[in-house]
Amino acid sequence: MNAEAQFESSIKSLPLIHRGKVRDIYAIDDQRMLIVTSDRLSAFDVVLPTPIPDKGKVLTAVADFWFARLAHIMPNQLTGDAPESVVSAAEREQVAGRAVVVKRLKALPIEAIVRGYLVGSGWSDYQKTGQVCGISLPPGLRQADKLPEPLFTPSTKAAVGAHDENIDYAQCETLLGANIAAQVRDAAIALYKAAAEYALTRGIIIADTKFEFGLDANGALTLIDEVLTPDSSRFWPLDQYRVGENPPSYDKQYVRDWLTDSGWNKQAPGPELPAEVVERTAAKYREALQRLTR
Repeated sequence: MNAEAQFESSIKSLPLIHRGKVRDIYAIDDQRMLIVTSDRLSAFDVVLPTPIPDKGKVLTAVADFWFARLAHIMPNQLTGDAPESVVSAAEREQVAGRAVVVKRLKALPIEAIVRGYLVGSGWSDYQKTGQVCGISLPPGLRQADKLPEPLFTPSTKAAVGAHDENIDYAQCETLLGANIAAQVRDAAIALYKAAAEYALTRGIIIADTKFEFGLDANGALTLIDEVLTPDSSRFWPLDQYRVGENPPSYDKQYVRDWLTDSGWNKQAPGPELPAEVVERTAAKYREALQRLTR
């Protein structure tokens, strides 16, 4: 990996479909797409102007690791085609190590969030109501407590610059239909449990994560987007875990904390990040990859 950041890709040999908070998506043909993971970083639903060097390569490597490890539970979006094979020779450097070729699928309009520990917005919710996203929990739980069972707490998928909104399971059924909603819930919890069990053997607690799913032409549920990365998950070092406090994490929480302390109003445009924040964030991403895949 190198220290030169790629804020966005510029693939001229393929039509651009969508540029998201982190990923640029291009059409290959009617069956496949190219997803390039940039070094952009979003926080509080705002894309920051300062990229994190090699973040896209780390995220791609982590996701590829999990797609392979969890393939026995759920089929995924990957075709196995080399990204370098679908772009021009001059563009291969842009996709090396940070892109995947995926199937064209019908994406479901929710994010499937699974929470294994009481933290973040779930902790705030619990303090006020004794519930997390409408799900009642036992009294007396503390911040960062492991939950009795992982919770499925879906949310809507917002456009760039907008905020996702938590929904209850009944709303999830309305959006997806009862059959697909149940499949999504069961798959998300099974994926989380398998990943969390493995991660513990590598000294990482997966406190929570979000999955996204799509349907293939036959209506089969398929795992898409990124999976169990430091962007989509809250990773805690096991040796620093203490109930009653929010542990440090291998993700962009360090950036969120800096942004909060900076006095930024959490509205676009976001501030430039200092070199120290960039370097420490990049190191946290790399450490997560090394711990999980060593």
